[in-house]
Amino acid sequence: MRLAVVDVGSKTVRLVVADCGGDIPLPVHTAKRRLRLAEHVGPDGRLGERAVDAVVAAVAEVREESARWGVEQPFAFATAVIRDAPNRHQILEAVHGGTGVPLYVMSGVTEGELSFLAARQWMGWQAGPMVLLDIGGGSLEVAFGRDRTPGFVASLPLGAGRMTREYFGEADPPPAGAVRELRRRVRHELRDVAVRIHWERPRTAVAVSRTFQQLARLCGAPPGKLGPFVTRRIERGDLKAAVERLALLPAAARAELPGISAARARQSLAGAVIAHTAMRCMEIETLTLSPWGLREGVMLRQIREQAPLWHEAPADMRRTDPSGALPSLTRSPSGRRGRPGERVVKDVVTREG
Repeated sequence: MRLAVVDVGSKTVRLVVADCGGDIPLPVHTAKRRLRLAEHVGPDGRLGERAVDAVVAAVAEVREESARWGVEQPFAFATAVIRDAPNRHQILEAVHGGTGVPLYVMSGVTEGELSFLAARQWMGWQAGPMVLLDIGGGSLEVAFGRDRTPGFVASLPLGAGRMTREYFGEADPPPAGAVRELRRRVRHELRDVAVRIHWERPRTAVAVSRTFQQLARLCGAPPGKLGPFVTRRIERGDLKAAVERLALLPAAARAELPGISAARARQSLAGAVIAHTAMRCMEIETLTLSPWGLREGVMLRQIREQAPLWHEAPADMRRTDPSGALPSLTRSPSGRRGRPGERVVKDVVTREG
């Protein structure tokens, strides 16, 4: 069996095609198209017409590429930048109408759940009780579990792109006061999550996402060209020094540093501040990077359930539930979000019993 996943994020549209004859996805082809959607978000969170057209064109291109690799209909999903847009319904309709590919909106809780699933598969059971951190453009996910899937997931509006816009604006580099205000915001948002993680006492702390990959390289981890089987870690002390270094530099100078790409240079400082503050709040000294994350989690779920990830027709996907939350990939046919034994409160899921 061959599967393809399309991930529409704040910076890129990424395609992964993998053979899934066994229990794990083995990638045979990857591709990406740069979008930088976060740079086209209006004051109210809307994406403009040019940005929507760019999403449609990128999805159309990667669908053609997916077909050349043997998958006519890839599974396409979007994360925070589209999930939070007031005009998300129009964006989804434009993509479906322009490409024939239904674009599903993934909740932050589902992002955390599937990223944890992938990281657990990669790290193995020797990791023991495990906490996972995932910084995206629009949100931060924290997940904890002792099993294959997490027993606790929180999704917080602390993405690197979002915090750059809200706290730094056009300042380059931003004033020290803005960096302090961002730290204070992260501590405030994480206070309840940090208490839970302290209580759980994880044995291993794992990070996924491009933000953490670039920060790891900046902190001295081996480069990506050495492959996924090289261990990469971030030490909290090294990350603190990286924050201090990034805070003094404009974006153009940050892009010259190891691991920091020009496309992510502006938001690299916010990402570093979020990561370091989260490590401090949760008393994490070392993060181990997992090369598997959200996209691999989507594939693992498809392999193991042998069924479509979405239980509803695309038209139903465009409706919100009574609480105002968008349906997630764990949405059951009965309409509730989450699984039996779980309690859903805002963007936090905990498993009871």
